[in-house]
Amino acid sequence: MAFFVYYLFFLTATISAVFFLLLRSSRLRRLRLPPGNLGLPFVGETLQLIAAYKTENPEPFIDERVSRFGSIFTTHVFGEPTVFSADPETNRFILQNEGKLFECSYPGSISNLLGKHSLLLMKGSLHKRMHSLTMSFANSSIIKDHLLVDIDRLVRLNLDSWTDRVFLMEEAKKITFELTIKQLMSFDPGEWSESLRKEYVLVIEGFFTVPLPLFSTTYRRAIKARTKVAEALSLIVRERRKEFERGERKNDMLAALLATDNNFSDEEIVDFLVALLVAGYETTSTIMTLAVKFLTETPLALAQLKEEHEGIRAKKSESEALEWSDYKSMPFTQCVVNETLRVANIISGVFRRAMTDINIKGYTIPKGWKVFASFRAVHLDHDHFKDARTFNPWRWQNNSGVTCPGPGNVYTPFGGGPRLCPGYELARVELSVFLHHLVTRFSWVPAEEDKLVFFPTTRTQKRYPINVKRRNASC
Repeated sequence: MAFFVYYLFFLTATISAVFFLLLRSSRLRRLRLPPGNLGLPFVGETLQLIAAYKTENPEPFIDERVSRFGSIFTTHVFGEPTVFSADPETNRFILQNEGKLFECSYPGSISNLLGKHSLLLMKGSLHKRMHSLTMSFANSSIIKDHLLVDIDRLVRLNLDSWTDRVFLMEEAKKITFELTIKQLMSFDPGEWSESLRKEYVLVIEGFFTVPLPLFSTTYRRAIKARTKVAEALSLIVRERRKEFERGERKNDMLAALLATDNNFSDEEIVDFLVALLVAGYETTSTIMTLAVKFLTETPLALAQLKEEHEGIRAKKSESEALEWSDYKSMPFTQCVVNETLRVANIISGVFRRAMTDINIKGYTIPKGWKVFASFRAVHLDHDHFKDARTFNPWRWQNNSGVTCPGPGNVYTPFGGGPRLCPGYELARVELSVFLHHLVTRFSWVPAEEDKLVFFPTTRTQKRYPINVKRRNASC
C-alpha cells in the first residue's frame, strides 16, 4: 500500500512537471526571444564563459555571439536562461528601469556571502534611502572637507613601508581596506584591521563558486571567513551602540547607521558594512594596480603623468599633504583614470531579472529571465571607441577617441540609474592620490611578466610584482 502511494505521488509529480515544462515551452515559442544558443542541458554555456574569463582575452565569448546573433542574444549561464546585452541603449534601458521592469539578481554565492541586508540586495524605498545615505558619505564636499586628509596620510604611510620589491596588488589592497575601515568605522591601521582583511580575502574568493559547502572547499572556507568577519564587526557595532546611547558621536558611516530612524538591528548593520567593505576594498585596489600596469606598458603616458605631478609637488614641501585644489589640477590624471576604468572593466556588467515580459528592440524578454547588461562589451567595441582595446588616455582629451556622440551612453564604469555606484568619486580621488605619491617618490620596473585574468574577479595572475627604487627627495 505504501509503495502504491509513493508511486502515485511520484507519477503525479512527474506528470505535473512535464505539463508545466510543456506549457512554458509552448509559451516561449509564442514569444520572439533574442536569438542565441542555450547550450547543454542544465550547464548551458557556463563552462565556455568561465573558460573565456580565465584567459587574458575573454572577448571572444561575446564577440562570437554578437557576430552571429547581434548585440542582444540569448544564452544559459549559472543555471538560468539569460539575455546578454552588448548594446548601450539596451543597457541604459535596463539600468534606468531598476525597480520598475527589472530587479537586481545575483548568483546565490554572492548573496549568501554579502548577507541579505546588504545594499547590493536591497530593493524599493529602503534601497533608495540607504543608497542616498551612502552617497552622502562619499560626495565631493565630504571628500574635500574630511576624507582627503586621511587618504593622503594612509597612502603615504603604506608607501613608507615599501621595500625594494613589492606585490603591487597586495599593497593596493592594504591601502584601500584601511581607507574603507577608516571611513566606515574610524579605525586606523593595526593588527585588528589586518586580521579582518585576511578574512575578507577568503570571503571574496567564494563569490563565484558553487554555493554548496559540501562540493566546494573554496565556498566552505569563504562561509567560515564570513562568519568570523560578522563576529568581529558585531562586537564593534555593539560597543558603538552603547557609546551612541551615552551621547558619544563619531563622523563615520556606522554612526550614521545608528542614528537613522530605521532602528536597524546589529545583523542588518553588519550586513551593510560587509558589502561596503567589499565594494571599497576589492574594486579600487584592482584599478590602482591596473593603472600602474597600463602606464608601465605605455611610457609616453607615464612620462606625461609624472610631469603633471612633479609640477604639483614642486609647489609644496616634501611632507605637505595634497589639497582639494591639487586634485582639481590633475587633468591628465583624470584621463588616465577614465581610460583605466574603460579598459579594465572591474565591474564587467550587472545581472538583473525581468519582473514582467519586456519588449525591447523587437524582442521579448520573458518574465523571470535574467538579463546581463555588459559594460565591458560596450567599452571595448570599436564602434564606440577608436582602437577600443588599446590603452590610450589621450582619447579623453576632447573625447578624441570616442567614435560616437554622447559618451555618457557608452561609458558606464560605475553602472547607472538608481544603483549608480555611490563611491564613484571617492574611488577616483583615491586612485589620483595614490598615483601622485607613487610617481613622485618612486621609479619601478616589473619584476616579472604578469598577465590579466578576469575570473572570478579581475586581477593579475601574480599580483603584479615590481622592483621599486626611491627617487631623490628633490625630484
